[in-house]
Amino acid sequence: MTVPITPLRPEECRPVPDAGLGALETEKGNLPLESVDVAAHVTGLVAGVEVVQTFRNAFDVSLEATYVFPLPPRAAVTAFRMEADDRVVDGVLKERGQARADYDRALAEGRRAAIAEEDRPDVFTIRVGNIVPGERVVIRLTLSQPLPYEDGAAEFRFPLVVAPRYIPGAPLPGPAAGGGVAPDTDAVPDASRITPPVLLPGFPYPVRLSLATTIDPAGLGLREVRSSLHEVDREGDTIRLRPGERLDRDFILRLAFDASSSLALVPDDAADTGSPGAGTADGSGPAEGRAKDATGSQGTFVLTLLPPQEDATRTASRDVVLLLDRSGSMTGWKMVAARRAAARIVDTLTRHDRFAVLSFDSVVERAFSGGLVDASDRNRYRAVEHLSRLDARGGTEMLAPLQEALRLLDGQDAPAPGAATGTDPGRFREDDDRPGESGLSREQARDRVLVLVTDGQVGNEDEILERVGARLQGIRVHTVGIDRAVNAGFLGRLALLGSGRCELVESEDRLDAAMEHIHRRIGSPLVTDVALKAEGMDLVADTVTHAGSLYPGVPLVVSGRYRGQRPAGALTVQGRTDDGRPWEERIEGRPAHGPAARAVWARAHLRGLEDRYATGDHSLEQRIVDTSLRFGVLCRFTAFVAVDTRVTGEGGPEHRVIQPVEPPSGWEMPTAMPLMAAGAPMMATMATFTTTGPQAPPGSAADRPVAAAPPPGAAPAPPLAAAPAPAPRRAARGFSIGRFLPHTGEGTAPVTDFDGIRPLLAEELTKLGQAESLPERERRRYLADLASRLRVVDQMVGGHPDLTVLAADLERAEWAEVSLDELWQRTTDLLTALTGGSASARSTSPASPGSASPGSTSPGSASGAEKGRRPFWKRS
Repeated sequence: MTVPITPLRPEECRPVPDAGLGALETEKGNLPLESVDVAAHVTGLVAGVEVVQTFRNAFDVSLEATYVFPLPPRAAVTAFRMEADDRVVDGVLKERGQARADYDRALAEGRRAAIAEEDRPDVFTIRVGNIVPGERVVIRLTLSQPLPYEDGAAEFRFPLVVAPRYIPGAPLPGPAAGGGVAPDTDAVPDASRITPPVLLPGFPYPVRLSLATTIDPAGLGLREVRSSLHEVDREGDTIRLRPGERLDRDFILRLAFDASSSLALVPDDAADTGSPGAGTADGSGPAEGRAKDATGSQGTFVLTLLPPQEDATRTASRDVVLLLDRSGSMTGWKMVAARRAAARIVDTLTRHDRFAVLSFDSVVERAFSGGLVDASDRNRYRAVEHLSRLDARGGTEMLAPLQEALRLLDGQDAPAPGAATGTDPGRFREDDDRPGESGLSREQARDRVLVLVTDGQVGNEDEILERVGARLQGIRVHTVGIDRAVNAGFLGRLALLGSGRCELVESEDRLDAAMEHIHRRIGSPLVTDVALKAEGMDLVADTVTHAGSLYPGVPLVVSGRYRGQRPAGALTVQGRTDDGRPWEERIEGRPAHGPAARAVWARAHLRGLEDRYATGDHSLEQRIVDTSLRFGVLCRFTAFVAVDTRVTGEGGPEHRVIQPVEPPSGWEMPTAMPLMAAGAPMMATMATFTTTGPQAPPGSAADRPVAAAPPPGAAPAPPLAAAPAPAPRRAARGFSIGRFLPHTGEGTAPVTDFDGIRPLLAEELTKLGQAESLPERERRRYLADLASRLRVVDQMVGGHPDLTVLAADLERAEWAEVSLDELWQRTTDLLTALTGGSASARSTSPASPGSASPGSTSPGSASGAEKGRRPFWKRS
């Protein structure tokens, strides 16, 4: 059979604009998501947003469409609505398992339904079922979000794509939890819910995007509005995205404000706007938060205090290395607390600083390839993302990461010239004209700081102190011990050698206070020990967010619940200035309206409860559900479900599609990555996609020291050297920590007799004498840091009355009204009396010149290799 070949005329084969290889086009289209419309209203430092998603069934059978999409990580979703066939169905917030059951039952009965669920703080899933052929269904989401603020500017960031994530662990048997491309694993039991397929590069614009933002300064002095990553047009107070933009990168606006303050009081009856999500589980009644009691109505307050910008003359540049222990002994609440502590430290940094983040167990991993990186918005965001993915595993090899941190602080591991660092070179780009640190010369003085977050459970304390002690000259070392039976002696000794603080965190309740002390040592606060005093209203216990300290250019935002007869009152903010003097400011409240304040507070409150649940306190499950339903805010234990009463077909949908997402802008997808075009299989095996270094389980081929994988096209950083075999042990000069610090098990603190801690006190006495020539402000800070170390010594001996009293008094050393000379002499006298000698006669530092080559230690903690299947949040 002969088939003639006839040439096509040019007008018959016009290519699809911007199409890539494999792009398809049909009259009906290929994908169910037709458009995404975002309308945001920024009021002060809070944004209210409505997201409208339009789905269209282009098939000849009934359809269920699934869309995995991002929202801002601190957003509070408060309303959900489905519109189809001239019918409007308001969603109802229910316990997640019940909402799923209602949705599945509706589909089985042939009714149209939709459900919205939160899978991560920034990843959500919407399913719309029984869409009849040719029909359009519109989904509306209402949410509120606080705006982060730094360097005199607030940032409205709205994410538009869920980027591929690295999925560690072994695949789980049984059906998948979702329809994504990655199998569920023992490490990520809901991986199939957060890994949507990715479109082929160059695929024609599959989704029409529109985004408009209206800005109301709400009394704050708005100086400037800047846009990043997208082309925009401005019409009065409204900024619009130009047509043709794709959902492949975040939308970012930066709003510059002058220093000011405000106190918004939002009574519950002014916060309830009739949104369907604010009702009870069955939608039949008002939110419980509206109820009045004997003290009057309830409401939500939001205190905002914008301090002046940082004075350039007082800016100190810092090099900070953060070491996070992720070994097997850190399992449970300790790992959650350690991640939070590390993230708080990263948030303390400013654009003047450089930093690195190292996590370690039996291997060392970096958040960034190369050396220290600038503490830009982008790099700090990526560091926090890296920290959020860490889980406990493996043994505690602490010497190698400490030596690696010291090499970084000594400037011995700089990034290759022109090499990019980190994970995503395109998604979190900054404005091109934002100042960086490239202009700093090496000669400029920089404070060098090392922060170690660990439980300290190692057996080779003497070797570690001997190898690193002599290298700590000029480096401030702060240690954060997280455990109910922390190795306090070792951490206190390390902090002593580095003239830093040793903070012990025995529970999450202690975390905020401990980290506040570390913040003061890394940052330069204007006001510390911030507390609130209410006038004309009562603050509801356990609802007020942490106040902390007031830093230059960083807003102090405190929110909570109040009771009062009327929406009036005032808050007095009290604290101490950086020179120890009392400070206060009184702020009059003003009535405010709208649901944003209550929604943002409720979501933050729920997030705290969820973190406590993740640490093992499963008794909080019902409280989380009740709080979510009471305030009408979506969380991981609840879901919005909208069910139509009309029957549109017989049984459930005949076809199911999960909406592919855009490849993130700037990413070069590896060839093994499943890239989805229309009609391609919806289920595929997820290739390993890592951007921050492997997280393989202990014992795997990847269980060796590695550096983070650089982004595509960047020069790869050399891997960290594996630790050699242990060197012959040398006797540490002075005394041995290991001989008097037996670890007595979980829940029991190591203790020793008083003879055991005399060498520590003698060293403190020696260092106290050396610090006597420092300026007054530094001497006060030295005594305050000494207080933390004396508390450790006090704990080691099971309590000593003189040490207990002295440590408590030293905590107030930075107060201006405290006599420095008197407190200094009193400290010297007590330490001299307890050691039985003089400062000049006591120099017992065990540090010897440390070798630059890493040493190897034996694992000091249980392996995290044996894991059971971790439960998915309300997986059904």
